[in-house]
Amino acid sequence: MTVENTKAEDQAEQPEANETEISADAEAAVDPILEEAADSEDQAEGQANDDSAKRIEELEEQLAQAKDQALRAHAEAMNTKRRAEQDVEKAHKFALEKFVNELIPVVDSLEKGIESAEQGEGQHETMLEGMRLTHKQLLDALAKFSVEQVNPEGQPFDPNFHQAISMVPNPDMEPNTVMNVFQKGYTLHGRVIRPAMVVVSKAA
Repeated sequence: MTVENTKAEDQAEQPEANETEISADAEAAVDPILEEAADSEDQAEGQANDDSAKRIEELEEQLAQAKDQALRAHAEAMNTKRRAEQDVEKAHKFALEKFVNELIPVVDSLEKGIESAEQGEGQHETMLEGMRLTHKQLLDALAKFSVEQVNPEGQPFDPNFHQAISMVPNPDMEPNTVMNVFQKGYTLHGRVIRPAMVVVSKAA
């Protein structure tokens, strides 16, 4: 082989070597860019995940608050309904209170008339029997509307239903026992309309 041929071959191989060097340099320059792009993508994805998690947490908190407000509103509505029902029930129960208060003195007068007739002399048995019957009918009519007479003689004193007008020493009775009933009391559906006026015993 001649010298000219050898030079020609060397010159032909030199571009290929240059191309290899250029490709390696290009790859070396591109790799950092690709790595930076990958890192940026990872960071963006991580930031997106953090934002999504924060948003989900905020929505869950808002949902919990909405549920709590709904429960409170429901409870308040139920309480309002219950109070309204109780008010209506009380209105029905105690609608007759004023009427009963007006009627009680009539019962008092009738009872006093019976007592006077029992203590009087003469032939009053027929009149007395009629008064007793009228008295019973009147009390029965009141009882139909849940009006009950309170006559606590001999019972323990109860300040919820009795009003003491005096206390008298009495060795024959337990202290705080009703000795005498000066005026009978009345209740309407268990609520006191008029307390019984009583004399109460105390230790001698």
